[in-house]
Amino acid sequence: MSVKHAFYAQSGGVTAVINASACAVIETARRYDDKIGKVYAGHNGILGALREELIDTSLESHETIGALLRTPGGAFGSCRYKLKPIGESEAEYRRLIEVFRAHDIGYFFYNGGNDSMDTALKVSQLSEQMGYPLTCIGVPKTIDNDLTVTDNCPGFGSAAKYLAVSTKEASHDIASMCDTSTKVFVMEVMGRNAGWLAAAAGLAARQENDPPHIIVFPEIPLNRERFLQKVKETTEQEGYCVIVASEGARYEDGSFVSASTTVVDSFGHQQLGGVAPALCTTIKQELGYKYHYAVADYLQRSARHIASRVDVEQAYAVGKAAVELAVTGRNAVMSAIIRESNAPYRWSVGEASLDKVANFERKMPMDFITEDSFGITRSCREYLEPLIEGEEYPAYLNGLPRFARLKKVMVEKRLNKPFEL
Repeated sequence: MSVKHAFYAQSGGVTAVINASACAVIETARRYDDKIGKVYAGHNGILGALREELIDTSLESHETIGALLRTPGGAFGSCRYKLKPIGESEAEYRRLIEVFRAHDIGYFFYNGGNDSMDTALKVSQLSEQMGYPLTCIGVPKTIDNDLTVTDNCPGFGSAAKYLAVSTKEASHDIASMCDTSTKVFVMEVMGRNAGWLAAAAGLAARQENDPPHIIVFPEIPLNRERFLQKVKETTEQEGYCVIVASEGARYEDGSFVSASTTVVDSFGHQQLGGVAPALCTTIKQELGYKYHYAVADYLQRSARHIASRVDVEQAYAVGKAAVELAVTGRNAVMSAIIRESNAPYRWSVGEASLDKVANFERKMPMDFITEDSFGITRSCREYLEPLIEGEEYPAYLNGLPRFARLKKVMVEKRLNKPFEL
């Protein structure tokens, strides 16, 4: 009996280290060639399976696959595409099984966040109903750090490091010019419902009154008057004020500080962005201070040049563990990081049932946020600090990082009909 092939796909917003997980899945699968045949990667995530666009990673050299460890972005392409609920339509899920059956695929590794774990769970359930054995394993990834069960999410540590460093550097700039120029600086970071990234910027503050002076969390409704008073007091005392604001910041009535009322993404979420200029406009109108703002946007999730070594190691570890879970017979689970101690920092990799992860969201604990709602507590710092430890620089050529360049050779299609999305 021939061994089954594996399908690997990247999903959602990419990170500085998601390719480290891809590297681990492919390298580990190659070591288990008595149980896993080839690894096919989905071109542009799950769409690659629906469209039967499969990349044959066996045609990539060991050196190229190894270079993924230090390459940002999604090397095989990712997508924001949410499969319909099974009760609403089974067509997409049945198409996945058809493609997997046509290419003799017996393993499905899905590298993503909450929605991705839901997809992996549903594919596992439907494959069983259809009588087609398929091992489905989730590989955690998200800079939002909002997956449950796992202590933290690969991708977050590097984004956190970038934001903490950027906040610290920008604060020195503002401090040096505040007497005659900018008084207020606002940095907008990602995070719709969970303020982990905003909290990470708080690591820049080592001593009392160090910037950032104000952090705006999505978990805490923003009181406009208290916010403006804090800005005024800080500026008068320190000469300047540095603010880090989550894109998902909301006012007390539940409305976003800044959001489009008409534009939604593929998951039906309001398109966010613009909280920094919105806050700056309010500050200018009410307090008259000169301001500047920055939007970290894609920079925070793609900054491989300053990735956390811990994050890189964990991204590789969860990819490796996913394959090991699969070949030992585990199914419908996600590899997960387990924190064993803070000081010294120790961690290991375990597993979480997909039904305990899918569509759940972990927000900042209230004891991680200071009483005035504008900062992080010592317990939050103790949780975050180990995740940004160490540097894992890519190789450089002529002053720029060298990243992997894949051939991306497609597998010949075996189904006659294309799939209409």
